Amino acid sequence: MRNWPSAVISSGPRRRPVPGGRVTVLAAAISAAVALAAAGCGSSGSGAGKQVAASAKQTIVFATQGLGSEGTATTTAVKAFEKLHPNITVQILNLSPTSDVAFEQLVQRFTAGSVTPDVITSDVIWPAQFAQSGWLANLSQFKPDTGAYFPAQMATGEYKGGVYAIPWFINAEGLYYRTDLIKTPPTTPAELFSDATAAMKADPALKEGLAFEGDKYEGAVTAFQSMGGDISTSNLANIDTPANKAVLTMMASAITSHVAPSAVSTWEEGQVQNAWLSGQTPFALNWPYIFALSDGKGCQPGCNPVFNKTGWVPFPSPSGTPQASLGGDDLAVNGKSTHQAAAWEFIQYLSSNSAQIARAISAGDPPSVKSAYGQQLYSAAPFFQQEQAVYAAATPRPVTPVYSQISSQLQTMISSVLTGGASPSAALSSTAPTVKQLMSTVSSGG
Repeated sequence: MRNWPSAVISSGPRRRPVPGGRVTVLAAAISAAVALAAAGCGSSGSGAGKQVAASAKQTIVFATQGLGSEGTATTTAVKAFEKLHPNITVQILNLSPTSDVAFEQLVQRFTAGSVTPDVITSDVIWPAQFAQSGWLANLSQFKPDTGAYFPAQMATGEYKGGVYAIPWFINAEGLYYRTDLIKTPPTTPAELFSDATAAMKADPALKEGLAFEGDKYEGAVTAFQSMGGDISTSNLANIDTPANKAVLTMMASAITSHVAPSAVSTWEEGQVQNAWLSGQTPFALNWPYIFALSDGKGCQPGCNPVFNKTGWVPFPSPSGTPQASLGGDDLAVNGKSTHQAAAWEFIQYLSSNSAQIARAISAGDPPSVKSAYGQQLYSAAPFFQQEQAVYAAATPRPVTPVYSQISSQLQTMISSVLTGGASPSAALSSTAPTVKQLMSTVSSGG
């Protein structure tokens, strides 16, 4: 999900930081996808064909998202790579900044059998679906160092024993808190509600105590997971559990107790961002790009009410075990590409410490490589020191080819509770059978 500190934050950080949400842009998606597919159909093929050696002079195509500082960072990285590998030219294919549209653009290319793009940027919830369809190259052939990455994100690129995607940058959803108002971050939901209520009484400028994404889209699913919801792949056979009921009850109680505004049921990342940066809430659930906007490059004392007053921790879930919904982007190789060796060289460069740190500093994208978190990064961007605790608690959404269908069911379930249309018990009991059925189609080969 997306998503960052650039002027383009219309659908969440960077784009929708937790892509795979509602398909509200279908007509635009199809139009853009068809146009992009048409542009690449001339290079379509029925198979990968003869592979070109990495040492040969060649051009590879990199399909990626990213505008503003992210687009600049990508261009800089490409130039640096080409300097190190003068025989390889990297052509950037700009996908839509809207995740749903970008997904359709890639699907159109894959289904057309195009040999390009060679390298793609993939949201962490896409690789399983792409791999199941046979669209991605198995990168196990290159013997990647899978231990170099945060385990939860590395798992998003693994499918049926193969490695089909490599983490590019990580993203996880955590709880922001005002360090001038909240001296010690809460460790339980009760403490959070109590601290929020006390802060609102002490500071009339606060309009709410907790901001989070509750609209009927993918962000509500990540909020549910970040707050403690258990939607791991192994537990989707029955989501109607006491633990999930406790989380839904807590989310609804935040509204009914006036800790969160009723409007939160329509909020997405942009509204949460505005509530936090304007200083109107002591707590906000959101992604790491907010840290860069609060305390990052270009922000000086007085630039916003939360400058140097920002803390970030995993959300204190009702179970007592914090978790943070995992977002971020992976890098994958087109299974029909004839330039897979060069594509792997490019992925290795983008995953190097130097490239990861440079991107983190210039664009705010948190490194996926654990070794990048050190003094060089902290000296330029001190706020990254606080972020590791959230990444360590990162929990992937279900790694399954039917995740988009499951997400749609979860979105409806959460929305019905937050808008008062159903009780947590009723919402869970009515949703669980459908989710179980969707998972059975995967296990049965449907």
